[in-house]
Amino acid sequence: MKKMIISIILVFTFLTHSAFAGDTKFNLMLDWFPNVDHLPIYVAKEKGYFSDNGVDINIISPSETSDALKLAAAGTVDMAVSYQPQTIIAADQGLKLKVVAPLVVHPLTTLLFLEGKGIKSPGDLSNKKIGYTVPGLMDVMLKAFATINGIKDYTPVNVGFTILPALVSNKVDAVMGPFKTYETVGMAQHGYKAQFFELEKWGIPDYEELIFVCSPKILMEKQNTVKGFVNALEKALVFTKDNPQEALATYLSAVSQADKKIETAAFELTLPYFAVKPEHNLVKWQSFADFALKYGLIKNKMNTQKLIHIWK
Repeated sequence: MKKMIISIILVFTFLTHSAFAGDTKFNLMLDWFPNVDHLPIYVAKEKGYFSDNGVDINIISPSETSDALKLAAAGTVDMAVSYQPQTIIAADQGLKLKVVAPLVVHPLTTLLFLEGKGIKSPGDLSNKKIGYTVPGLMDVMLKAFATINGIKDYTPVNVGFTILPALVSNKVDAVMGPFKTYETVGMAQHGYKAQFFELEKWGIPDYEELIFVCSPKILMEKQNTVKGFVNALEKALVFTKDNPQEALATYLSAVSQADKKIETAAFELTLPYFAVKPEHNLVKWQSFADFALKYGLIKNKMNTQKLIHIWK
């Protein structure tokens, strides 16, 4: 109940602010708290790439991990950072969405657990409690992973942002959703060694981990601004690839609350996974949708090309 009240207050405050701000701000909601996965976004903002393309960006963090996609589909925010699997699942459930650009083009998600727990293969998690981070995504990904890898009679638990506390307190034995490039580093800094199963090595197809989505209505009404956003993002992705240390310094300056040690180590691991161009792999998208149908993540056969906006 407390989380629900906080979420309502946050959305009300945001809507009130938006009403007074008019249409000048382009509101982007992240999928999580700011971290180096979002670094090119902050590079584009701090280097002036957004403003050069007519985009007055306003970056917002969600109160819950599943908020961003829903608010983008409703048009409450202009755009959201989301995940390819979550977007496919949401579209199957009837949410109207358009995918406009990738950010991270391969899976970072793992099924993660602490070293020394006697877990050698996924089947060792049978009859255990397994946490998940993003409701509507990681719980259904867990279900598919469990089916493929013979995890039986497990109990799913929504842990949200509280990954390490849930593991350390033995609330859960493992968590579906932590990134191999981020949570592993943070846990090591706190004296805990993480082990994990990489999804793509255990039966889950390759997919684009982080993407940008908006509603068809926003895309139609603000197409020039959305295009400007994508142009700025492309420039930031190139800059990040060519000047990684300056890009990292730019991000750390912009996100003052970031733990520099953790973020620096995480960035080195994440850098190879960033998109180079704002283009989607259509074969990869369709392959994941077909997989999702086979394992019950979605109910209907999907033509994923209808989800993706192709820039001319």
